[in-house]
Parts: sequence; C-alpha cells; structure tokens
Amino acid sequence: MSLTATEYKYVELDEKNAPIITGTTMKVVELMTSVKAYSLNPEELLESYPHLTLSKIYSALAYYWDHKQELDADMQRRFEYAEKLRLEAGESPLAKKLRAQGLIK
Repeated sequence: MSLTATEYKYVELDEKNAPIITGTTMKVVELMTSVKAYSLNPEELLESYPHLTLSKIYSALAYYWDHKQELDADMQRRFEYAEKLRLEAGESPLAKKLRAQGLIK
C-alpha cells in the first residue's frame, strides 16, 4: 500500500486519499464514528482501541477538525450506502422468525 505523508505526524493518506492513522489500517473516519456514536473522549478511545496511542488519537482528531466538512460528508456517504444495502437486503430470515413469534416488533 502506498501512503502519502501529511502535516499531521500520525496521519497518512492511502492510495484513495483516505486519511489513515499511521502504523494501522484504521481510517480517521472510523475513529470519528466512535466519537460521534458513543461520545468517547481520547482516553476512552484509547481503551477501545489499545493498538493506538494517545498521540495518534490526538493527531487523528486534529486532522478531523481541520478537515471536518470533507470527513463529515464522507461519513454521511458511508451511512447512506449502508442504509441502501440494508434496505435492498430486506429483513433477515432470523428477524422474520422472531417477528412471527412476537419476540421483536
């Protein structure tokens, strides 16, 4: 994989120009999804992702805040794509069975 350095010590761009955390395959948007979904602070992110360091987390957070509009748009596209796939897939056989038994709504 070819990586391009950025001005952020622990953030590089992959071949698709997606920012990833140096030394990992984790994208900055993946880290930010945890921040947005669970309101995790940097120390809690470290507990959730022990393969990272606080330095890498803070670098990724700084990258996000400096590129917020672009990354928020990327996260929205990802959500819309996942939602489209969910709707296309329809209800799973397990969900149908549980619904028929009145175990879920």
